[in-house]
Amino acid sequence: MPLYEYQCKSCNNTFELRQKFSDAPASECPACGGPVEKLISQSGFSLKGGGWYGDGYGGSKAAPSCPSGGSCAGCPSAS
Repeated sequence: MPLYEYQCKSCNNTFELRQKFSDAPASECPACGGPVEKLISQSGFSLKGGGWYGDGYGGSKAAPSCPSGGSCAGCPSAS
């Protein structure tokens, strides 16, 4: 379940709620009962680098060569 961040318009209390996508947004502050607004927060992770898509499916790149000439045990190019 996603974690949402809210801030009270009355007392500026900032709090987090774990809610289902189907749950209605929070409408009142747990501290003072005032109205709240949902904040836009930074996500908990980011994808960086080439990754499996960039390395395996990102175009017509040549496959990397094996530094030991394909003699590593368990290496796909060894067979």
